[in-house]
Amino acid sequence: MFESTSDRLTGAARISKGRRTRRCFYVTIGAMMAKAQQRAELLEGRPVADAIKKEVAAEVSRLREQHGVVTRLAAVLVGDDAASAVYVRNKVRACAEVGIESDKIDLSASTTTEELLAVVRRLNADDNVDGILVQLPLPKQIDDSVIIEAIDPAKDVDAFHPTNVGYLAMGRPRFVPCTPAGIIELLDRNQIEIAGANACVVGRSQIVGRPIASLLLQRHATVTICHSKTRDLPAVTREADILIAAIGRPAFIRGNFIKPGATVIDVGVNQVTRVEGAREFFGFDADKRIEAIEKRGYTLVGDVHPAEADLIAGRRTPVPGGVGLLTVAMLMKNSLQAAKWRRGL
Repeated sequence: MFESTSDRLTGAARISKGRRTRRCFYVTIGAMMAKAQQRAELLEGRPVADAIKKEVAAEVSRLREQHGVVTRLAAVLVGDDAASAVYVRNKVRACAEVGIESDKIDLSASTTTEELLAVVRRLNADDNVDGILVQLPLPKQIDDSVIIEAIDPAKDVDAFHPTNVGYLAMGRPRFVPCTPAGIIELLDRNQIEIAGANACVVGRSQIVGRPIASLLLQRHATVTICHSKTRDLPAVTREADILIAAIGRPAFIRGNFIKPGATVIDVGVNQVTRVEGAREFFGFDADKRIEAIEKRGYTLVGDVHPAEADLIAGRRTPVPGGVGLLTVAMLMKNSLQAAKWRRGL
């Protein structure tokens, strides 16, 4: 049976009365302070993302000055999904930060597959466009796979086209999906050893789970992919030196899933709207999360239970402020690479 966070913060005594045994717990201020001081180190995404964007900006500037190349990304947003609009806005803003020109194309929620295909074909043919991003998810009447496969693989900066997926699987990546690429950068720049490590990926999506597993394998980790049919999931994940959670289930990865001292990468982004949930998930940090709920109606939690992970893991990424920032930074890097490769630079 899994112990709660409060159980692990307490001393315990057994009191027997005949055949019945009950456990009494108490909490001391000293014990709470000691546990607080032992919290996992946070792997913040911003310093790494800022470093990547600085490097991209320098190279974008060099290409412009030495070769007259103006790097350009086209971002297509279909419909009025609020989260997608925020994501595209953040990507356009990042383009401005690093000197990449951007074209934002807004299409109505009633757009058909054929209408979107026409836009993609036009962008494919436009020699001034280096990268094409079609923000997912698309409205239900549009076939995602048809759109993804229509994008020129040389401009596929999301790296979802089957050609780019195949190159990655062969160990010859051209573009790498942005979130998995960002995770590798985060590990490398924090000097977390990948070669020889036991790595476990919870989630097998084409966007995160499978590509990050492939990248880790190429870096000589021993990789396990877990999913909804995995038997005794906590027993499997507890073997991991590097644990990556990408399943879209709030605070699903509990303390008993984590090997002591492990590095935990949390890819999930989930909304928490209940104050009680914030208290459970965030422990010592709950107050500021409750403030966010009271102010805007929600706060964010990843796929990892942060309060419990902090007592077991050696390092973990926060949500927000972790992997998401790296995803945008790697999109900038992929867009730069597209501009160079298309011109043989």
